[in-house]
Amino acid sequence: MGVEEIINELSRNPKVFNEMLENLSSDLIIWKSKPTDWCILEIVCHLVDEEKEDFRTRVKHSLETPAKPLIPIHPQNWPAERGYLEQDFGVALKQFTTERNDSILWLRKLINPLWDSAIDHPELGKISALSFLTNWLAHDYHHIRQINAIKHSYLKHNSSDGLTYAGKW
Repeated sequence: MGVEEIINELSRNPKVFNEMLENLSSDLIIWKSKPTDWCILEIVCHLVDEEKEDFRTRVKHSLETPAKPLIPIHPQNWPAERGYLEQDFGVALKQFTTERNDSILWLRKLINPLWDSAIDHPELGKISALSFLTNWLAHDYHHIRQINAIKHSYLKHNSSDGLTYAGKW
């Protein structure tokens, strides 16, 4: 997949998230099949923080200052540290859309970026700007799949009907 196609997909995905997430019940927004799982609210808050502090920042870092060390981030700690469960779902979803739009504007303004430019990740070794960009899109797909799984699990949990007719999940 080429850079332009990746950017186009990143540009489309806020619409995908918004369509998947509009008019959800407050129960579904905070529902977890297991206490250790993330709920939809936590996922949306995570998407906001990842947009600002991970993918856009790391692509920019790789392109502009690849010799400097990365500032460490710990997204797995953010739900508790940042009080994701206390945040407003609608506000977080709008914030994600705004941040993604800012990311797309920035990406489309780049002039002849050196996508091969790479940084030394402390755990993963050399990672290029293109790899960060590609993983940014994969991260979207991961959470789209995760949200669908939560919605399916919620339906299964709250339905007296079997779901086998729908197909194997």
